[in-house]
Amino acid sequence: MKNIEKIFQIKSEKQFNSLALEIFKFQYRNNHIYRSFVEKLNINVDLIVDYHDIPFMPIEFFKSFDIVCDTKLPDLCFLSSGTTGQIPSKHFIVNPNIYIESFRKSFALFYGDITNYCVMGLLPSYLERGSSSLVFMVNDMIQQSGHSQSGFYLNNLEELAAKLQKLDSSGQKIVLIGVTYALLDLIENFSLDLKNTIIVETGGMKGRRKEMIRQELHKVLERGFSVSSIHSEYGMTELLSQAWSKGDGVFVCPPWMKILIRQTNDPLSFAKNGKTGGINVIDLANINSCSFIATQDLGRSFEDESFTVAGRFDNSDVRGCNLMI
Repeated sequence: MKNIEKIFQIKSEKQFNSLALEIFKFQYRNNHIYRSFVEKLNINVDLIVDYHDIPFMPIEFFKSFDIVCDTKLPDLCFLSSGTTGQIPSKHFIVNPNIYIESFRKSFALFYGDITNYCVMGLLPSYLERGSSSLVFMVNDMIQQSGHSQSGFYLNNLEELAAKLQKLDSSGQKIVLIGVTYALLDLIENFSLDLKNTIIVETGGMKGRRKEMIRQELHKVLERGFSVSSIHSEYGMTELLSQAWSKGDGVFVCPPWMKILIRQTNDPLSFAKNGKTGGINVIDLANINSCSFIATQDLGRSFEDESFTVAGRFDNSDVRGCNLMI
């Protein structure tokens, strides 16, 4: 598809709708797995004139099929983490520069110039596994920050705690982005009192700890880091864009991404604002894969297009979809 830059220049609902339809037609023509899924729904694609009517492909397909448009060979492949025994999702990336532009522009939109921050990554399980889209993003953030103390911290929590407290006390703005269980390990072992640090939790106990509801988790982290709010990032292996939360678990998307909530008992219909349902994602940056994905997350959307994440469907690790059999 030409004019990829249009993705990051969206300023209106009309522009979003027009580009979403253009990308849908491109992916319908060039992604044979997505096209097969759409055809099984017996939908006349020529009648689709609004992005709400575009079919959302189940995210499970990324575990069973190569979801990529047949236009160019992929440059790299991201793998999901999952837990032991699960089949990981595979996301083939044709153009990594689109992903880089997406997360750079998204971060700048919500937090400003990254060179104002020291960026610290506490992502041990992701680093150990490799092939992680999150590590790819945070590594670029570290490089872009240009700060001498920016970097990843694997298991050296003592060094991280000391640097955090020293830099924060000096007035240096910091972004600490970490997997949930590692952030909990940090505050249980070290006393921290931070005034200039943004804590971004990326979710996930990875089987290391008992799962906690988000409100409870954030209260524990707020006390442990002595901060007023915990920020979060909503992204996944199968996407090239992220939504960000600056507190209370309320997420906001960049202009090229939207969240639509589908009814739990009717996946082809949408729930009203404030009602819990399945999270559908439109990620226009995911142009060479599939931009229209039905996740297994539960959430609620609101009038201002912000949203919250409530958890996951039961039995969400079911492979494939009957429509493809």
